[in-house]
Formats: sequence, structure tokens, C-alpha cells
Amino acid sequence: MRKKQAGVSLSGLLVAAVVIATVAMLGMKVIPSVIEYFQIVGAVKAVANDPGAKNSVADARKSFDRRAQVDDIASITAQDLEITKDGGELVVAFAYEKRVPIVNNVSLLIYFEGSSKK
Repeated sequence: MRKKQAGVSLSGLLVAAVVIATVAMLGMKVIPSVIEYFQIVGAVKAVANDPGAKNSVADARKSFDRRAQVDDIASITAQDLEITKDGGELVVAFAYEKRVPIVNNVSLLIYFEGSSKK
């Protein structure tokens, strides 16, 4: 008796390739936005811990602008930050939307928000 053959059919292989290609395309388009978000979080936390930025809101904004220029942050500016004091501690928060074009008029809208508060 012959053993039953097992394996992947050509149509199954093509479907899997299309799914993998779609996920890879989405990943390549979304990952830069996520990386920039983590750069913004790092800059915001650095501003909140910067002793020179704790003097005034203007100093905190200048500190963020310098860090944003070095890290090439383009999604938000210092004017988009919400800067408050909580018990003598500087709290810097932000929120923004990023529209990532997928195909023609189809886009992915991602809402990012974060704070220097732990």
C-alpha cells in the first residue's frame, strides 16, 4: 500500500505568500511611525528629567525642540506638548494622529499618545 501524500498544494502556497506579502507591506509602512513614537517618548522623558527645562515651560519647549532636531522628529513640535507640574515634578504629555497611506485612497490612522509620567 502506498502512504498518503502530505504537503502544501500550489493554491495553498500562493495564498500563504499573498498573506505574508501583505503583512510585510503593512509592517514596512507602519514600523517607521512606531519608531518615531518611541523616539518622541524618549525625548519627552528626557525633557521632564532635564534640570534646565524645569525652570519654565519655554525652557522645556526649547529642550524638546533641540532633542527633536537631533532625533529627526517631525510628527509633533514643542507647541504640541502639554506641559504641567504635578507635585513639583514636570509632566510632559502629547497626543497626535499619524495617517499612513496604504494603497491609493486607503490609509491607516494611528493615534499615538504618551506622557513622561511613569
